[in-house]
Amino acid sequence: MANYWKQQGIPHKGWTLSDVIDVRGDGQAEWETDYETCMMCGNEKIRYVHIVEHAEIDNEFRVGCNCAEKMINDYINPERRERELRNRANRRINWTKKDWKRSKNGNCFLNMEDHHLLIYRDEITQMFKVKIGETFGKKVFDTMEQAKVAVFNGIEYLKEKGEW
Repeated sequence: MANYWKQQGIPHKGWTLSDVIDVRGDGQAEWETDYETCMMCGNEKIRYVHIVEHAEIDNEFRVGCNCAEKMINDYINPERRERELRNRANRRINWTKKDWKRSKNGNCFLNMEDHHLLIYRDEITQMFKVKIGETFGKKVFDTMEQAKVAVFNGIEYLKEKGEW
């Protein structure tokens, strides 16, 4: 297990934060998650990975929040970005627990903020498909749970674009 804090030639300051990612996929169980190890201190089982870059180092470093804060000398934004991902993950979990209504056709639907959300079975494949407002999704899903997560992701995308 590497500890670059003690290794010469690795800068401790002057890094920039390029991204923060949640390594747990949408709806993925904890036991299925491939957690990462902090490249700087060797701390194991990092779910929220902060990707940092430095002008003197060719490769990006994938580190935990504490190391990212020290490396970029910013004790606010790494934690804020991680908190946003945690909140999104919690919203996604709560979203999948929502009770959807059933139409006469047997389709599941919700009406939210003037938007009609629909999950239905494709007649040919018997897979689940989604529709948000007037837009039909292109992907198919094995389970209702996966379709619900797709609707959640679609809403999040529309919110980011300011279209929700």
